[in-house]
This record gives sequence, C-alpha cells and structure tokens, in this order.
Amino acid sequence: MQSLDCLRPMGMMVTFGQSSGPVPPLDLGELAARGSLFVTRPSIMAYTANRQDLLDHAEDLFEVVQSGAVRIEVNQTYPLAEAARAHQDLEARKTTGSTILIPGD
Repeated sequence: MQSLDCLRPMGMMVTFGQSSGPVPPLDLGELAARGSLFVTRPSIMAYTANRQDLLDHAEDLFEVVQSGAVRIEVNQTYPLAEAARAHQDLEARKTTGSTILIPGD
C-alpha cells in the first residue's frame, strides 16, 4: 500500500521479482480510490510466448545495449566450476547487477 501512496493519479506500479517474499493481496477498489491507478505484474514468458516475439525483443534489447543507451553492469564473475557458489550467493542476496559465469580452460 505504501508503494501505491507514491503514485500520482493514473500512475502505474510495476511489480516484478519476489526476493522479499510474495506480494500480498490487493483490494482492487483501492486503485480507484487512489486516483484510477494501474498495477501490472509482467512475466518474461508472456512477452516471449512465441519464437518471433523472443527474437523481436532480443533484437530491441541488443540495439539499445550496442547504442550505449543501456549499460549492463557486471558486478561479479565466477569460474564456471563455482556455479554452485554463484547460485548460493544469488539466493543469499549477496550479489547486485549482473553475474557472469566464466568457462574454464
């Protein structure tokens, strides 16, 4: 509810991930009472349900990365042999940004 309080009338709240646990139920009447708000919970699977959508979105992403409009920060790397540790660190919320596994020789 505090997140909804931050929105202006007709504002949109996007919720993704659940690293802090499940999102509690929401009384849809609150959206109208707070100024015709919008809430969405996007899922990558919906946006890439068919191969052509996946290819189109991937092309859009690569274009903005190559143009420099979006920078991908790699904040940690792990040798591929330490993939289990990388997963443990991700699950323990010890990482930020992108994590890369580096193949060995």
